[in-house]
Amino acid sequence: MPETPAVQSPENSRFSGDERPQTPASSRLAAWILALTLALVPIAGVPGEWVFQDTLKSTLLALGVLCAAFAYGWTSLRSEETPRLRIHGMLLFPAVLCVYALFSMAWSHTYLAGVEACRWAMLGLLLWVALQVMHKETIPVLLAGIHTGAVGASAWAAAQFWGNLDWFPQAAVPASTFANRNFFAEYLVCTLPFSACLLVQLKTPRWRQLMALSLAFNLVALMMSGTRSALVAWCLVSPVLLFALWRYRNALEVSAWSRGSRLSCLLILVVCVLSLGAVPTQNPALLAEGFGATPLERSVLRAGSMAKPSEYTAGSFSIRSSMWRSTARMMMANPWVGVGAGAWEVHIPLYQGWNNSLETDFYAHNEFLQLLGEYGLVVGGGTLAVLLAYLLLNAQRTYLLSVLGNSGQQGAIQAVALCSLLALFMVSNAGFPWRLASTGALFIMALAIVANPTASPTKPFSRGTWRAGIGGLVVVLLVCGWISAQAMRAEICIVRSVQTLNLLIAKPDIPADQRAALQQEAFALLQEGVAINPHYRKLTALAADQFAATGNLEAALWAQDSVAASRPYIPDVHANRVLLYSNLQKQTEAQAALEALDTLQPDAPRTRALGILLMRRSGRDDQAAQQLRTYFAAGKVEYDLVRFALAIGLENKDRALTVQAYHLWTQGWPAEDRAQLEALELAPKTWQEDMRGR
Repeated sequence: MPETPAVQSPENSRFSGDERPQTPASSRLAAWILALTLALVPIAGVPGEWVFQDTLKSTLLALGVLCAAFAYGWTSLRSEETPRLRIHGMLLFPAVLCVYALFSMAWSHTYLAGVEACRWAMLGLLLWVALQVMHKETIPVLLAGIHTGAVGASAWAAAQFWGNLDWFPQAAVPASTFANRNFFAEYLVCTLPFSACLLVQLKTPRWRQLMALSLAFNLVALMMSGTRSALVAWCLVSPVLLFALWRYRNALEVSAWSRGSRLSCLLILVVCVLSLGAVPTQNPALLAEGFGATPLERSVLRAGSMAKPSEYTAGSFSIRSSMWRSTARMMMANPWVGVGAGAWEVHIPLYQGWNNSLETDFYAHNEFLQLLGEYGLVVGGGTLAVLLAYLLLNAQRTYLLSVLGNSGQQGAIQAVALCSLLALFMVSNAGFPWRLASTGALFIMALAIVANPTASPTKPFSRGTWRAGIGGLVVVLLVCGWISAQAMRAEICIVRSVQTLNLLIAKPDIPADQRAALQQEAFALLQEGVAINPHYRKLTALAADQFAATGNLEAALWAQDSVAASRPYIPDVHANRVLLYSNLQKQTEAQAALEALDTLQPDAPRTRALGILLMRRSGRDDQAAQQLRTYFAAGKVEYDLVRFALAIGLENKDRALTVQAYHLWTQGWPAEDRAQLEALELAPKTWQEDMRGR
């Protein structure tokens, strides 16, 4: 038998999720692997653009969870008596979503649904492993892993805020090792309840002040981000957290602290937040935003900007609200089964107006709406309703435990986990944290803590069953490693292609032979990456734009066709295909691309203008002129149409069309004097008086 530590009595145990008499060696090893994973995932980052940050984080999380499951199974198999597995109804939450995603592969976007199935399967495995390893001795280890990851990620953010560190490419600083500071802030705010719980649970006096300092440091890092949803979430969650800790104070180690320890930790928290929060940034990008130079100023001004009316008409909230309205239309069109797991970005263009081009580069920025839009009311709405009802019942139960004065061994940690989930659900209304590795892992760990006390043991399995399970884990681990390597290889190839094209654009004086070689290399890299993953819409579309900018229209068209095959409802892609086919003198293919665009946006100005353009390039000016007259008679007076009409009228000596177009031009765009004069000079002298309106 492996040596096990002495058992603590329930009265002396501060973290006890159940009444199991001891912590098996299998649980200790797996818990340490999980804790290391939870610390490493947010800290690790890619110092360059050769692979996405969350691709690395997702790989680390998947490998860490699989290794923890393998360690638990291997050590359990080697023990004299295999432990009984613990199950809970909460395991159905990721399982149902995973099964639906697998089912939707048959009728929705196969690749994206498969990705969703893998994601929910991995999160379900994390939930299962966490339920197996949670004991009174391992819960502090897991929480320490969460806190260590938060401190490490905050250290990177502080280096970017105060030291202008630029190792990790990101859309907005300071984002730590995340691609965007919103992702970092959403993760960090969910860790703060666990960090506070660790502080009030410390037994050793010499660590208390250091822990208070690290908690204050994380709070300041949250202020540095200036993410409004996370700041508002913390302002609302922190009073709930303080109330919960106060209600369970007799079950926490802080009740046994000396008065000096309590005052010193409180003083460190307040002084460090105020002092570190007053240190200004030297980052020019942050200073240019105009929201103050210090973390305190930035947090106050950013939060205060929510009161500006412009935020809801032209700011980020207006963009998000547009996504939410489009998602609501998607839900109403597909109420019961949704559009399929992961297929939001495929179908959302069908529910947006012609003047909205935000269709696919973003998620819905609301996890609940996106879940309903993709999974429908039956699966998505049902699982979400059950989850929320279960958490509300647990919140009520946790409060009653504190009122009745029970031991609080279960209630204290559950209250903290519920506070973390509350913060997560609040930021989930303006982002997509469930889909990111670090925050998704926190989501599942909090659910595991809430479910842990009521998990029930199963009957013992035979050693043959354990061996089969371990063998399956080895296969899954190998497959996971291969998939991760392929994903990184695809990203590396496409990113290197884009970087090569950026070099060609930045240095137009490169000799012609070298330019041709670089163009060929960039196209070969793009083809290699797309061959591995033909559904990388964001990167492939970027490469297409860069190829067009360098004049390689054939390569640009190949990339756009690849995107169109994967995302058939994006109007911008079909509009680009119309122009590229037309410029390459492929009028038949250009007309087919125009028909695809007309199916999606039949009454859009861009569709009308491209239709006239194709008529002109195919020598059908008479048809174009007649179509323009029809548009003008219907009141569809648009800039491109008027310019086309003026050009056709002048070139074909169509006096009536020229005069009509000129009058429409002067009425709609009177500021373009130079263009008006040029048009007037091109017109025959006998027309000029009519064009002047005499």
